[in-house]
Amino acid sequence: MEQERGISISSTVMNFDYLGKRVNILDTPGHEDFSEDTYRALAAADNAVMLLDAAKGLEPQTRKLFEVTRMRKLPLFTFCNKMDRPALSPYEIMDQIEAEFNLDSFPVLWPIGDGDRFKGVLDRMDNTVHLFSKSTERGGKAGEETLSMDEDLDKLKELINDDELFDKLLEDRELLDELIPPLDMDRVYAGDLTPLFFGSAMTNFGVQLFLDKFLTMGVKPATRLAVSKDDAAASEDGVEVPPEHEEFTGFIFKTQANLDPKHRDRLAYVRVVSGVYEKGMKVGHSRSKAGKKYNLAQAQALFGSDRSSVEVAYPGDVIGINNPGCFAIGDTLYTGSNRVAFPGIPSFSPEKFAYIRSPNPSDYKSFRKGMDQLLDEGAVQALRQRNDDGGGPLMLAAVGQLQFEVVQARLREEYSVESIMEPLTYTLARWVDGGWDAVDKADADGKLFGIMIVQDRWQRPVLLFRNDWKAASLASEEKYLGLQPWSQPPDFES
Repeated sequence: MEQERGISISSTVMNFDYLGKRVNILDTPGHEDFSEDTYRALAAADNAVMLLDAAKGLEPQTRKLFEVTRMRKLPLFTFCNKMDRPALSPYEIMDQIEAEFNLDSFPVLWPIGDGDRFKGVLDRMDNTVHLFSKSTERGGKAGEETLSMDEDLDKLKELINDDELFDKLLEDRELLDELIPPLDMDRVYAGDLTPLFFGSAMTNFGVQLFLDKFLTMGVKPATRLAVSKDDAAASEDGVEVPPEHEEFTGFIFKTQANLDPKHRDRLAYVRVVSGVYEKGMKVGHSRSKAGKKYNLAQAQALFGSDRSSVEVAYPGDVIGINNPGCFAIGDTLYTGSNRVAFPGIPSFSPEKFAYIRSPNPSDYKSFRKGMDQLLDEGAVQALRQRNDDGGGPLMLAAVGQLQFEVVQARLREEYSVESIMEPLTYTLARWVDGGWDAVDKADADGKLFGIMIVQDRWQRPVLLFRNDWKAASLASEEKYLGLQPWSQPPDFES
């Protein structure tokens, strides 16, 4: 379906070593219908890179994805790609970022021309110009010559061989130095300023320069807060778990089934927070009973669809482990006697709702298996009628329509099951922090007319509304309901 639509529908994990450092890349979908998957991936990230098309600038779906990034409070680096094609003015891109996101930008690599006239970039950090020559091989590394603007102006003018571009380079450098304050990394780490880079991934112009800068500017694995179940000295805000903490801790931010359809495997992606993973270690699980241990017999490093066995992994690494069926998104794995749990990864308020069923009773077992695994992955959310223990109609809830289409396509391709969707007219959901007692009170008082009452996977009350006005009105008038636009999974289960 990804090839058919030309879009990514699921986050992928890659890692590689560069200049003595391990770089883990979580490549997230660019379509707004899959922003929830992006948010889950960002929970495991320390930095975010926003990739823009220099010809199109900020596209409609970029706003929602940026909002997701801001919710995670991550440092944001922006790379404007496809400078080898006709592009918007870099000043226009800066204006768009400021106008749309209320975010200042600091150009680190500034382009010299665009399209067929794209000559290279100015590195404003050391005042050098990197001129590129195209590789004769598709995707090959571009030829490069580096000159100082302070010492090699005559040679630079000769190599650019375009008086208009050379004059504009001088003018841009002067203008940027006068108007833009020096780079403030504290503002970058606070999410108030984005370093801005220009280049072309297809022709390999500026990509290595970006990577070099990112390794020096980006945040390294940091301390994270966790909830402690057994530490009496822990504060209400939780306990700090630094990377150098001796016990292993990590959390699951993604699960996926059928990576190898022939073997029906199930994989859980774990972000290592502290300690060291070692092959064969035994770990506790935040939602299992105290004392229950799981053997991590093997872990895998991932590079797209390629996998390799991992003997050890360190804080910041992302590893794939076999999922015995009980690991879910947001779960914490740990060693030691102290049960800890990192904050669960919340689910967004869905905007699309539909019942799903199999038209063929003989396929029910395969249908149920497929739905259970897809729901575990977080492909969509599941809602049911109150007090339904699993035998009633299954309602799916999603942020966008494409999520439903992906579910049906995967049921058909991976489980050989056809399905029928029956759309509902509701447009948003609100979780009720006040619990079922608050729902019963509001229902008895006649406040829930036209509102559908359902429960989520944790049997918590959820209200479905047909419009924003009704939801806002109920939240304002019946504050005891404690309506929330997201759900936070429980940290522990007994």
